[in-house]
Amino acid sequence: MRAYIGAVVDTEEKLADLLPILTAAAWVAVDTEADSLHAYPEKVCLIQISTAEGDRLVDPLAGLNLEPFLAALAGHELIMHGADYDLRLLSKHHEFIPNAIFDTMLAARLLGLRQFSLGHLVEQFLGVKLEKGPQKANWARRPLTERMESYARNDTRYLKPLADRLGAELKARGRLEWHREACAQLIRDSSRPRSSDVDSAWRVKGSHALDRRGLAVLRELWQWREGEAVAANRPPFFILSHELLVDLAAAAAAGRPLNPLFPAHLSPRRRAGMEKSVARALALPPQEHPQLLRPKGRRPSEPERRRFLELQRRRDLRAAELGLDPTLIASRATLSDLAHDWDKHAADLMTWQRKLLGP
Repeated sequence: MRAYIGAVVDTEEKLADLLPILTAAAWVAVDTEADSLHAYPEKVCLIQISTAEGDRLVDPLAGLNLEPFLAALAGHELIMHGADYDLRLLSKHHEFIPNAIFDTMLAARLLGLRQFSLGHLVEQFLGVKLEKGPQKANWARRPLTERMESYARNDTRYLKPLADRLGAELKARGRLEWHREACAQLIRDSSRPRSSDVDSAWRVKGSHALDRRGLAVLRELWQWREGEAVAANRPPFFILSHELLVDLAAAAAAGRPLNPLFPAHLSPRRRAGMEKSVARALALPPQEHPQLLRPKGRRPSEPERRRFLELQRRRDLRAAELGLDPTLIASRATLSDLAHDWDKHAADLMTWQRKLLGP
């Protein structure tokens, strides 16, 4: 396979040259890079493409019209690795949902492999050791360094031969249809909008220990931090950590001084903004404080508990026979739902999962 060194697609002319190659390609491998560690909100910074003609890096930050390019991609079964994050990015930022994918990570897991990173699989099946490279680099940087380009190309360059090897193994073990069904489910899950419940987004880890007054302060501080993160184009945790938000809310609700908790590097402007947010929350009447969340769990009946244990026994037995991670067949939460109402929740299982859990 030729690798077009320096072939970053960053003009309409280069994109036009790529489209017929992409349309005629017998296979297409895809990956993305984003700037979630460096910007807020994140964005797609690079789309890596490999075909039999070579590797290309498409630059979404170059102001290109990507609609023809994405339409050409949609006509293929895309080979990807650990596609969940990439699919969510492409769906959220470019409204792109592929018709079909072959996920090499998912294939490895369905074969019972316990180490399924791309680097490990490429070395195990193809004998190629990949450089770990700049995983945490700022992919919005332009121009890309030679090392960044090389790392990005390696994310897709070996996916086709890897998919061929894994696909053959799946077919030999009678699990190829499992993989097709799981990939289709992954596309559906990744393209489904995530809940935008603004009354739960700020309930970060540790917030369950706060009273209603403390929750009111936390909500105001979280909203302040969101505004600061967007204005600074920096991830929220660079502004203040979740833990510090909770500590500040607890102190404010208890009437303790906040100054000892403020980070030393906090600017006077941000300090003033936080103090205003806290004062605004403390001035709210009690009826406007957030409600405490009550546990949604219910105590299972004795017959339900026995059904759960039987399903768990059956799952673990089949997983051991097949050399699979049991959670691939069903998570503990899924088993609980099935034990409560099999007829209602069995429809949520994939066909092969339902067969493995059946009596």
